[in-house]
Amino acid sequence: MFFRLWALLCAAQTTLALNFTVSGGQVFTPGLVVVDAPQPGTPLGGDIIEVALDVSTNGRLPLPPYAEGSPSQIHNVTIFLYSYATGKNLTITNGTASANNASLGDIMFQEPGSTVKHVKWTWPDCLVGDGQPTEVDSARGVYNISIRQNFRLNGNDHYTIFDLPISVTNRIDASDERPSCDALNNPLLTPDQVDVMGANDLPDMFAPGDATTVQTSGAGAGALSRRSGASWVSLVGVAVAIIL
Repeated sequence: MFFRLWALLCAAQTTLALNFTVSGGQVFTPGLVVVDAPQPGTPLGGDIIEVALDVSTNGRLPLPPYAEGSPSQIHNVTIFLYSYATGKNLTITNGTASANNASLGDIMFQEPGSTVKHVKWTWPDCLVGDGQPTEVDSARGVYNISIRQNFRLNGNDHYTIFDLPISVTNRIDASDERPSCDALNNPLLTPDQVDVMGANDLPDMFAPGDATTVQTSGAGAGALSRRSGASWVSLVGVAVAIIL
């Protein structure tokens, strides 16, 4: 009965095809951050979710603390896990750690000296289970990892939102250590309220072959070129269903 209802709901959804710029296993974003993992559409589970982010733009940007007045720098990166299908909008990190790291602190200062930040977040209690959702009110299913970058590029400040679809369908065991979903949940805004198109005034950047430069203190005018034509670049299309 549930699956028949689920099929009817799917028929009433609007499906948006999202293209991702992928090269060498990296997913490029409209910002300075490059996603190393997970890949779009990956089914996830286990004890934690791990999001690996290269915050050096593949070596073009130094790590913080940045030189005073640096024309290119990351102000902050926040990450949420949300789903229009389940109505959940969970905080992975908003820059301030909560009790027992239910939500994480500023990722830019973890793993000092490492250009890749491994954001490891414990799945909350409402996502416990195994396989596809089996109940109408299940919190398991299709989600977006929403990576929000506040940064300066060559003297201009930008704010971008990049959504990476995954599915919470692999096994997650119950544990007293799991934080409460209620404590992490936020109001879920509509796409118009989020205004992703308005926020994203930049295209996906820094994939091989892209000629954008990154100016940093001490690098001089013109700075570093991100051009690298030797690697293979592809556009990966992923269908994401959004309930209107």
